[in-house]
Amino acid sequence: MPLLVNCFDPLDPYGNITVTFDINQWTQDGYVARVTIQNYYQNRRVDKSGWKLGWTWTNKEIIWSMSDALPENRTDNCCNGGLLAAWAINPSKSFSSFKMKVGNLGANPKLQAPLNLILMAPGSGYTCGLVEDTDPTVSSDIGGKRQLQAYRTWKSTCTYSSFVANQAPVCCVSLSTFYNPKITSCPSCSCGCREADKNTVSCVREGYPAPQSDSLDDDDIVQCTNHMCPVRVHWHIMKTYFTHWKVKLTISNYNYKRNYSNWNVLVQHPCFSQNSTAYSLNSTMLPSFGFSDEVALFWGIEYYNNELVNADKDQLGAVSTQILLRKDLDSFTLGNGWALPRRLYFSGENCQMPPPDTFPMLPNGSSSLKPDHPFCLLLIYLTFKTLVIWLR
Repeated sequence: MPLLVNCFDPLDPYGNITVTFDINQWTQDGYVARVTIQNYYQNRRVDKSGWKLGWTWTNKEIIWSMSDALPENRTDNCCNGGLLAAWAINPSKSFSSFKMKVGNLGANPKLQAPLNLILMAPGSGYTCGLVEDTDPTVSSDIGGKRQLQAYRTWKSTCTYSSFVANQAPVCCVSLSTFYNPKITSCPSCSCGCREADKNTVSCVREGYPAPQSDSLDDDDIVQCTNHMCPVRVHWHIMKTYFTHWKVKLTISNYNYKRNYSNWNVLVQHPCFSQNSTAYSLNSTMLPSFGFSDEVALFWGIEYYNNELVNADKDQLGAVSTQILLRKDLDSFTLGNGWALPRRLYFSGENCQMPPPDTFPMLPNGSSSLKPDHPFCLLLIYLTFKTLVIWLR
């Protein structure tokens, strides 16, 4: 049985992709089955070029025909499919299925579940458990007026691990505030380091176009930075008011060769226990599963900013929004980095956070920056109006 190593995500502990085989019809030498790939990850989607599924037969089965998927090889039974949306963002597009007619089992077949399930979505990183018997699937037919039960159902659960994927991080976090001019940059070499050999094309200097070369293949080419990440997420504390405070969230694309379609950003922060409003993004709250901090998910608005376009020589691709958050007056503080995020994810990938000792701090001697009371603001306004009248 494959080992499920380093697959647990504390912010999405129940996230997985479930593969279901439903046998719905018997044939002379086998059966007709529907295979469903369901994405239960809250914020991880299956991007281009889609999923790929493979397994090993136990009884020399043959796929006679297939619909809604493309068989690559009759020996290993792999199929290409499409994209899967994140479960929390668009559950109606978080699954894909195809039908196949399986034969070569004889007149009295002894059915056995497939072995060695492999899921590429679209690359490596997924580890699948055994394909096991489970309760038959029950589905609706004729507009919900009739229920149909599968003759037999097999299921396997696949989980993602960046360790198994063996890929470098894809994003990092930078921080800034209105009360400190210091900007905390992404940690150096967050996603890799620049090549020491100046003749090696590992990145593109700002203001220069990406080189046109077949030798680059499908590898990402990013703008030359200290962090070398394709994506940077910036959290800026803009202003604090008496009952609210405001943040600007900016996602920048340093990748010259890739747009990020249907991207999302997950933020862990205690402030989301109060009401919040994102002005130009969709958002929802996710279960915190016992964490004291809350978890919010943000994603783009369709046809407006759900595409994080690639960088070019003139500018980075970027999407930003302002977020207005209500204060919990018993806990809110600007001290000790409380107003900065605890953790951020970009499209399911954990972003590299700067160390806490580099966070922008309050000026020396200030334990907090208290906003003006509304009565004081009214008094200032009336005083100004009086001066204007006198000057007339």
